[in-house]
Amino acid sequence: MTSRPLPTLETVRQALALPDFDAESAWRKMAPRPRALNRAPQRTGAARPAGVLILLYPKEGQWTFVLTRRTENLRHHRGQISLPGGRLEAGETVVEAALRETCEELSVCLDESVILGQLTQAYLPVSDYNVTPVVATVDHRPTFIPDPNEVAAVHEMTLAMLVDDGSKVEEPWTFEGFELEVPYYRVEEQAVWGATAIMLSEFEWRLRSVLNI
Repeated sequence: MTSRPLPTLETVRQALALPDFDAESAWRKMAPRPRALNRAPQRTGAARPAGVLILLYPKEGQWTFVLTRRTENLRHHRGQISLPGGRLEAGETVVEAALRETCEELSVCLDESVILGQLTQAYLPVSDYNVTPVVATVDHRPTFIPDPNEVAAVHEMTLAMLVDDGSKVEEPWTFEGFELEVPYYRVEEQAVWGATAIMLSEFEWRLRSVLNI
């Protein structure tokens, strides 16, 4: 990695507090092309709300967060790398949903005292969800016990990797019959792309704005 300042929790707090941040411009940097970032007018009803968790913890001197590889039996985004989370149940907030789903998927059960803030709600056209990333922190690396019905593997990414250009790749892919130009983060030999990369790109560029990199 290039020599540059490492993001800290204070960096994260400042990044989350940036006023008038242009999330859509950040999303487009990691969005497959062509791809719609807004909901198609022919969709009926309302997009379903969901929450995902970016859970920060210290590991080997760096702030790190967990990613999961989804099992092949899930309805949406099967086999892809994702943040823990899912749709809201009746009466839930996005924070409550993100925490509940993290507990169910990884047996890491936390309360709202760990929350630092939220990123911008992003629309996922494949599943027709409006997803809000929630950022949280704990003071040690949790013990992850994946639910085998939902989580095929656990991966970890540092904030330093997130803001390092060397972590990013762009390739032409054929996906479900479509030709796409796909930017992605390479994490532990896995491609973090699509919706997860789009949401992480906002986090990346908020951090970059604070660090001036």
